[in-house]
Amino acid sequence: MNYFKTFMLMFALTVLLMLVGDAIGGTQGLIIALIFAGIMNFITYWFSDKIVLKAYHAIEANQHQYPQLYSIVNNLAQKANLPMPKIYVVNSNTPNAFATGRNPKNATICVTTGILNLLNTNELSGVLGHELTHVKNRDILTATLAATIAGAISYLAWMAQWSAIFGGMGNNRRNNNMFGLLFVAILTPIIATIIQLAISRQREYAADKGGAILSGNPMYLASALKKLESGNKLSPMSNTHFSQTTAHMFIVNPFKGETFKSLFSTHPPIEKRIERLENMKIEID
Repeated sequence: MNYFKTFMLMFALTVLLMLVGDAIGGTQGLIIALIFAGIMNFITYWFSDKIVLKAYHAIEANQHQYPQLYSIVNNLAQKANLPMPKIYVVNSNTPNAFATGRNPKNATICVTTGILNLLNTNELSGVLGHELTHVKNRDILTATLAATIAGAISYLAWMAQWSAIFGGMGNNRRNNNMFGLLFVAILTPIIATIIQLAISRQREYAADKGGAILSGNPMYLASALKKLESGNKLSPMSNTHFSQTTAHMFIVNPFKGETFKSLFSTHPPIEKRIERLENMKIEID
């Protein structure tokens, strides 16, 4: 069901792009927007791992220094039939983790020192199973495609604003067109963002399920999520513009300021994620 919902959301985002592109710039405007957004996100897709790891001052973990961490990741990767990913550690009290890399062969799992100090072995296996599921499902590719389409829509909306400015004077027909363009320019980026964030939430649900399966017990991840929610509220990461653009990568949002619980949230509500995991446990039992 999560995969079906993701497909339908991607389809809706694509249809929105086609409608907006045709309405504003015709076929030529649509192609220009796609090329512009595609170039930007192509760079992101190929180099996001290096950019993000450097931004958070992540250091590649030494196997002798983190033997338990390596052992858990190695066991889970074998269960998932995945190559052993690189492992990085961020020196931060904020308990969190994320996965990056363009495909399973070039994947990186990154954890903070805070999460290593907070979670027990079972809970950590649930979290790392979640991140490896992101890798296995190629969610970074999905996120990049969604960002490309949403970016193209934003570019078309920008074109609509300028079209309204330069084409909104004159007779009533042109003035009506101006209001229509302004409406499209304001509304469509919001709709695109809502859909893009909905895709991110569906991928989180799917990763939760995969993490529960890989770790062997849904309650491992459920327990971890409870601790992580409290830990990130007590010790959030510094809130910057860059950090907000990477919020969706983490297993829980590590930054202050996410006040919207549904449409504009990068993550599903923790209580709903835990409820789904608890239901999985009941089904297994």
